[in-house]
Amino acid sequence: MHTLPIRQHIVDRVIARRGRVHLHDRLDPTRTALVVIDMQPTFVAPGSPAEVPESRSIVDNINALARIVRRRGGLVAWVTHANLPVGQGSDWSGFYDHFVAADVRARTIEANAPRPASESLWQGMAPASGDVHLAKNRYSALAHGSSGLERVLRSAGITHLLIAGTKTNICCESTGRDAMMLDFFPIMVADCLAALSDEEHRAALETFVQNFGDVREVSEIEGLMA
Repeated sequence: MHTLPIRQHIVDRVIARRGRVHLHDRLDPTRTALVVIDMQPTFVAPGSPAEVPESRSIVDNINALARIVRRRGGLVAWVTHANLPVGQGSDWSGFYDHFVAADVRARTIEANAPRPASESLWQGMAPASGDVHLAKNRYSALAHGSSGLERVLRSAGITHLLIAGTKTNICCESTGRDAMMLDFFPIMVADCLAALSDEEHRAALETFVQNFGDVREVSEIEGLMA
């Protein structure tokens, strides 16, 4: 797992701005959802097209947090990335045609092809009956048209989101930022997130805690939901 903490001068800045570091002293479990982003072979498997090696180190923590959320009566949503093939490309040509090298484009599109929910998650993940499975086709699961996540959350009366998965600074941060813009209260769970480097992970969390939401760890979440 990533070990670089949020730096003290960032903490001091947050306190000076809003009077405290953390936004929430308690979470109502029935209005809280764990949203797990992109824990699928494309990003987790060794040698995969978009491998994030550190993602394998957070599997146990995510599974543990999911058990806590379920036990307290919250919602667990597994969100995986999927793009439909369109001709020789995909339904996200703005990404695949410009941000992915030609020699790995087809392989990456194939890796992100839609799959049944039972086959979409990395083998180490432990979904349970009652969990929600969704696919997104953009970085953020809450971007307009990306997925049905917002409708699911609104229907379930969810107000607070626990964000986990990979990459910290791309799909997880994008989803968390959009959650705040839509008046949810997002919490990035630091020891359930993975990026390509400690520095990228920390930079995302430092930006997030200042402007978009909270940053906590699994042990803290359990206490907040007690």
